[in-house]
Amino acid sequence: MLIKRREFLTTCGLATLATQIPVLTAQGKPFPNTIRKPPRLQVGDTVGLISPAGIVDAKDIETAQKSISQLGLKVKLGKHILDRYGYLAGKDADRADDLNLMFSDRSIKAIIAMRGGWGCNRILPLLNYSLIRSHPKIIMGYSDITTLLLAINARSQLITFHGPVATSTWNQFTVDYFKRILFNAEAVTMQNLNPSEVRVEIIAPGKARGKLVGGNLSVLSAMVGSPYLPSWNKSILFVEEIGEDVYRVDRMLTQLKTAGILNQIAGFIFGQCTNCHLGDEPSFTLMQVLQDHILPLGIPAWYGSMIGHIKDKFTLPIGVEVEIDAELGTIRMLEAAVSLV
Repeated sequence: MLIKRREFLTTCGLATLATQIPVLTAQGKPFPNTIRKPPRLQVGDTVGLISPAGIVDAKDIETAQKSISQLGLKVKLGKHILDRYGYLAGKDADRADDLNLMFSDRSIKAIIAMRGGWGCNRILPLLNYSLIRSHPKIIMGYSDITTLLLAINARSQLITFHGPVATSTWNQFTVDYFKRILFNAEAVTMQNLNPSEVRVEIIAPGKARGKLVGGNLSVLSAMVGSPYLPSWNKSILFVEEIGEDVYRVDRMLTQLKTAGILNQIAGFIFGQCTNCHLGDEPSFTLMQVLQDHILPLGIPAWYGSMIGHIKDKFTLPIGVEVEIDAELGTIRMLEAAVSLV
């Protein structure tokens, strides 16, 4: 049976509305709607390392400490950083406690997750979002850390950063963007280092402006329907993925579509889909799936940006106003992501 047009529009409207319902604090007050920027990093500052998701070992910590120290920063480890609980880096309450303590510790200027994996979604109800807002700090990671970045941005109204984890490859490309954005407080333009190696594939040309929001696609889709997502209205959505067959990417984008998210965004970037395969035949290509979902939106969009499970990574500020150019594959920050104070 065909759905009548009015019924269809009503259904879409309700789905869109569901992503915009205001969330209240435990005291029944609405969460703040004024964005805060964390203070910039300076040489000699202390960075807190935590394991909010998957398990790490002593060798991981040794490598991470060396990488962070080479940036001119000191390191403080979370109390439960080496804990193990099944496939998680400790029990939910302990992993959440490490994060809350890092925000309350005045000696800590930034927080970097050791790695992704799985587990951040489990600790969202245990985080002190009022504390986090009152002690704004840089928090950074990618993959499963997407959960924390989006939830803290939404609930604490704090700029967060999709970038390297502590165990990432801290090469020249990655460090350059990290320092320019987080040390120098620059409003940079992000563009692929070598377009011949990471080629921009245009889905739809054009330019757009909006708040930059996004992260790992499977993590993001798993958060749909929760009270931990930011507003999507006229935002620039970026996503990345690893190890998923194309039909699964299709499924996740369909979820974002039916949840009323895709029809709100002003622009779309798919960074890298690392080790993604066609799966069983017959199959669409990834680009065909992206065109099916994104082209009808009539917004600038492209595939192929230095975002994801790759060595060369941008540091992407979630919640900052940007302008994108789909033909050039550029993300231009329209403001600094950190404060000079």
